[in-house]
Amino acid sequence: QWWNCSFPTTMMARFVSVSSPRFHFNVRDFLPSPSTLYPRRFEVSGRRFPVVTVKCSSSEPENDGDSAPSLSSSASSSTSEAATNSSAYNWYTGLGGIGMLDTAYLTYLKLTGSDAFCPVGGGTCGDVLNSDYAVVFGLPLPVIGFVMYGLVTALSAQLGEGNLPFGISKSNGRFALFATTTTMASASAYFLYILSTKLSGSSCLYCLVSAFLSFSLFFLSLKDVKLQEIQQVVGLQICLAIIVVASLTASYSTAQPIPSRSGDIELPYYSTEIATSSSPYAIALAKHLNSIGAKMYGAFWCSHCLEQKEMFGREAAKLLNYVECFPEGYKKGTKIFKACSDAGIEGFPTWMINGQVLSGEVELAELAEMSGFSLDQANEANQVQ
Repeated sequence: QWWNCSFPTTMMARFVSVSSPRFHFNVRDFLPSPSTLYPRRFEVSGRRFPVVTVKCSSSEPENDGDSAPSLSSSASSSTSEAATNSSAYNWYTGLGGIGMLDTAYLTYLKLTGSDAFCPVGGGTCGDVLNSDYAVVFGLPLPVIGFVMYGLVTALSAQLGEGNLPFGISKSNGRFALFATTTTMASASAYFLYILSTKLSGSSCLYCLVSAFLSFSLFFLSLKDVKLQEIQQVVGLQICLAIIVVASLTASYSTAQPIPSRSGDIELPYYSTEIATSSSPYAIALAKHLNSIGAKMYGAFWCSHCLEQKEMFGREAAKLLNYVECFPEGYKKGTKIFKACSDAGIEGFPTWMINGQVLSGEVELAELAEMSGFSLDQANEANQVQ
């Protein structure tokens, strides 16, 4: 440690004589003029000697306590910022998790051919989910949504912990999160446009929930953008929005709007033609289902009902105990057939077998198991074939 020493008082005498029997020498004063000096003296045996006052000051800050609060304040500010970021990423993770649940349910409905849980005559989730607009380049839209929500959830969880994989920096992770949420929000805006124009009169609560989550995630990510990054971010938003809209437009170029049950259109009843022929097994199963009182509830405009009948084939479908829930056609305000209403039917097709309810298209093997169609009957049918 270096020390600076100052001498406020110096020697007053121009020289001091020191003599001895053998030595004699003079020490000359080389310091400033006497007018600037303020000596203190004391005398010893008639001689006067200057008293030198030494004042030492450290080159380090005199008040060590002043620097401590500064360091403490900086650490406190850093901790507060980290806590705020962690809380924001928790919101990302929570909203992303809800989006995964929503799209997972829609994915299940899409892949199994089941109808969504919507009130009959009210919501028309099944119409939207089964339309051509629910598929993008051959991929079910709910599957794409599930992957995107999963990406947001995983990325935000890693950012919250500050431990990104593959050596990705936190700034690049934030950039990827912002790009993902921007893409999702752009797609949701386009889907809302499709819902209000091409599918006018249809409604889908699950689709609206997904759109709300996408916009919420986008605004959360936008809040994290710093002032100097705004110009770059705006350019990224425009580019991503253009790419999303162009891609979806190209995918939907051949899509046709579907009839809406809740719109102002009128659908007269019409019979459907079954193109496939029946196997002996399907005929035997249809006879068995009829004999035990099993019923299939459907609607003439329901594509899944037609596909279920196609599984049985032309001859076997005629043997089924089929209940048409809109035998007089459909227009706004038409009520469901009383037999279907009494059975509590909420979607089509619906099977009632031995008091059990099966929704959506069901494979013949599962219908045989549920109805107790015996192996002997199946073998007998195969022998006939």
